[in-house]
Amino acid sequence: MVMQHPATHTRRTSSVHRVLGIDPGTATVGFGVVDWIGSDTFKYISSGVISTPKTMAPGMRLKMIREDLLDILAEFGADQVGVEALFFFKNAKTVIPVAQARGVIIEALSTFGLTPGEYTPMQVKMQLTGYGKAEKSEVQWAVAKLLGLNEIVKPDDASDALAIAVTHARMTPAIHLTKQ
Repeated sequence: MVMQHPATHTRRTSSVHRVLGIDPGTATVGFGVVDWIGSDTFKYISSGVISTPKTMAPGMRLKMIREDLLDILAEFGADQVGVEALFFFKNAKTVIPVAQARGVIIEALSTFGLTPGEYTPMQVKMQLTGYGKAEKSEVQWAVAKLLGLNEIVKPDDASDALAIAVTHARMTPAIHLTKQ
């Protein structure tokens, strides 16, 4: 597991929701953790990627994703999770491994009693830029600005995961009910 930015451990009050965003893949799984404080106020906590070696057997790659994700969940204690939904793929060779990784991710989340919200790339783009066909760089800059960061989070998978976390917070009615 590679942390892009160092974690900033802070105590949370009961009104703060810790949201984990996940951008699934087989070679690389992006993750991003934010605290949603209320209204449209977010605090960056951490982001990074889980990388699996191409030379590793498929089952071992999935095991590695699961174990690293369990470590992330244990470390950051998310109480809400968003995951990128599968969308149209032109290549069946790509969609099957990603679907397998998503299955392992969803199973690992259930170990912590979490049921993820699932969001398409278009929903994420709409939430961050107001335009469902925005360019990746526009979404990345919107994430950086919203989280008060001076630069785009790298790698792209980590930035995408942060965008998913923000989208989940903005689109989940259960979170908003606890804020009133």
